Amino acid sequence: MFGAPQPVTASSPPLVPLPRRPLAPSGASGQVRRWYENELGWTTVPGDPLRLPVGVRYDVLDVPAEAGHAALRRLASGSPVALHGGRMLLLVAAGSAEELPGLLEWLDWGALSLDLVAIGAGGLMEAPSPPVPHGERAVPPARGAHTAAPCEAGVPPAPRGRVGSQGAAVWLRPPEPGCEVEASLPMLSALGGGGDAPDLVRLVNTVATQCHRVRLRRACTQPPAVRAQGR
Repeated sequence: MFGAPQPVTASSPPLVPLPRRPLAPSGASGQVRRWYENELGWTTVPGDPLRLPVGVRYDVLDVPAEAGHAALRRLASGSPVALHGGRMLLLVAAGSAEELPGLLEWLDWGALSLDLVAIGAGGLMEAPSPPVPHGERAVPPARGAHTAAPCEAGVPPAPRGRVGSQGAAVWLRPPEPGCEVEASLPMLSALGGGGDAPDLVRLVNTVATQCHRVRLRRACTQPPAVRAQGR
């Protein structure tokens, strides 16, 4: 005869394993990735820090923040712009990076050394932090970081100083969820167009002019011995 069934005590192993939750991104990194992929429909690159592939939907012009600030009025209101340390990242139409060398030559800037970098197909961009929703508390700036004064006429002011390159990228003009970013980006086909059509030629000419002015001003502030070595 079989004995009475023995009760399962707390120390006895469960007869059926408990279900496991699927692994999913957690924390701030996961939230940022979901914002890009779900809200914007942008592709992200696996890994941490989060990065965005360049050259598919947009290219990037990487310029000194001071020079980029002067070019903001050349952009459409919905054209995304980011800050990363002392640099400004201007999103432009895909394929613009390949056009930049010839465009600078055509604008008579090709012979000069400009602090202007174009990132195109195959490149990566650090994903800027998403904007803080209205009513939520923003993360305070890091100690020693320079903050900008309030903007005038809808154009944010230039930073008062050069922030270390170790700082995280942030959106100065964030992309709008539900909007096609391509429609707001400067492109060559807009040359000669009317209205508010973003124009890559005017944007590049403005940025190149400001990069040259920044370079001359920095050269003038260097000691004479340093200027002589740079000749």
